Amino acid sequence: MPRKIEVSHKTIIFTVLFLLSLWFLYHVRDIILEIFVALLIMTILNPLVTGLSKLRIPRGISVLVTYLVVFFILGVALAGVLPTLVEQTSSFVNNLPSYLFSLGLDRFINDQIAAQFLGQLSTIPTQVVKFSFSLFSNILGVVSVLMFAFYLLLIRDKLDDQLSFFFGADKSKEIGKVIDLLEVRLGGWARGELALMVLVGSLNYLGLFLLGIPFALPLAILAGLLEIVPYIGPVIAAIPSVIIGLSISPVMGLAAAALAFLVQQLENYVFVPKVMEKSVGVSPIIVLLALAIGLKLAGIVGVMISVPLVIMLQVLAKEYLFVEKS
Repeated sequence: MPRKIEVSHKTIIFTVLFLLSLWFLYHVRDIILEIFVALLIMTILNPLVTGLSKLRIPRGISVLVTYLVVFFILGVALAGVLPTLVEQTSSFVNNLPSYLFSLGLDRFINDQIAAQFLGQLSTIPTQVVKFSFSLFSNILGVVSVLMFAFYLLLIRDKLDDQLSFFFGADKSKEIGKVIDLLEVRLGGWARGELALMVLVGSLNYLGLFLLGIPFALPLAILAGLLEIVPYIGPVIAAIPSVIIGLSISPVMGLAAAALAFLVQQLENYVFVPKVMEKSVGVSPIIVLLALAIGLKLAGIVGVMISVPLVIMLQVLAKEYLFVEKS
């Protein structure tokens, strides 16, 4: 006899509400992303704001001063670096065929493939500038993120009271504990990665400049940016500098390779233990997987938020899924 399947009204209601929730989250995904980025900014800047507040400076003024200092530093850095970066990158692309020719690599590259490859490379400076302007041209999105972060920084010291109003005293302590853990992990990772990027980029620039290898600035910035990719990033970043060095002389190519090796050793045995000592690290394999998935799903934005999202999921899983029973 045919089996009769009954579906309760509760199951139907739950399914409908679940689908409506997914539909709602999909349509407000931009707002969720903005809040996530704002939370990340809050975790990075909160130690500085807290330090200023301990000097008996009102928290609102402390947040405002922190914003002004960060904007000033970013503005000076962009004004000083961006023109030179675009100029040197364009010059590198234009001179790349001569470097390949001097190394004898041109015979292994099909003319059509080379033309397409160089055509794509020639658009990199323009794309970098366009990306920078598009990032800041979306004024509403940027202002929303900054306002969310400003408000989160402003109420951070009164978070327990805010949570108690919505969830009650007992539940607010539990949520507050999770937020504290997220702040420690996310803030420690973000500040540590930024510090490592600056250190690695600065050392590469200093070394390439002293060696006399051209295009030191874009090569150093590439090394700093690829610092976020474990194992593979430093190798990829070293390839252009070695090629340029070999086009000058074999000794210069070996010197560029030795510089990359030295910086990587300093990073592994000096910088990472010191910079990341207050931050619980994420497995390099998980980082690579998260970056690959983020790039596939959401491009550059996915790469930027993939590792923080993994850290957040780790904290939530540890607190709610893998709780040791007493």
